[in-house]
Amino acid sequence: MRHGSVDYFDDDGQPVRAESVPLSERGRQQALAAGDEFAALHLRFDRVIVSGLPRTVETATLALSRLSPSARLETHAELREIEGGKLADIKPQLAEKAFLGAFASTADVDAQFLGGEKVGHFLARVLPSLDALRADKSWDCVLLVLHGGVNRALLSYLLTGESKLHGGFAQDPGCINAIDVGEDRHDAILRVVNYAPLDRLQTATRKTTMEELLEKFIAYRRRVHDQRRAAHEDLE
Repeated sequence: MRHGSVDYFDDDGQPVRAESVPLSERGRQQALAAGDEFAALHLRFDRVIVSGLPRTVETATLALSRLSPSARLETHAELREIEGGKLADIKPQLAEKAFLGAFASTADVDAQFLGGEKVGHFLARVLPSLDALRADKSWDCVLLVLHGGVNRALLSYLLTGESKLHGGFAQDPGCINAIDVGEDRHDAILRVVNYAPLDRLQTATRKTTMEELLEKFIAYRRRVHDQRRAAHEDLE
């Protein structure tokens, strides 16, 4: 799964720290809807893995509240989302590349996400955890509640066997992916991708999360610029 919806910009248009942002009301509804899907199918998860960031913990907790009993949450901090730099350091003319470059059709390993972590470093951090999980023979069905970028990295690796980040997998908030894996390293079948119980045919928006965030960032920078210009004029 991907975690449910969050608001990375508050009601005043100010950015919120990605490390601590909670689910929005819509995000909580998405998490519960995913749990309802699991319950209807009588799914049993032997393990439940989250990144430890609040939005994944809250999503998993809400989804599992529909199941009884449920496995305890395991935190794998290496599976946290690709990390951005400071928004204030992103130059307006480079904003589109900073927001969208890491999720290009096939991202360059040297591409930086929001001026922060490089794709290559991100993949080296995330992918070994998937290898370790597949090497563990103790589970039959595992639930991973993670992030859009992390999910794309894992899906890319499972389907190609290569350390690459393909950005063409839509990962809407609260979506569910289903992957069957076998004993062989290359034995992986993607059965379901980006299934969102509250928006099954993906009609709510034609934009990706990062495209929506780019629009909000541009509006935020415009407000900051206007405020600074107004303050300068007042001084004059």
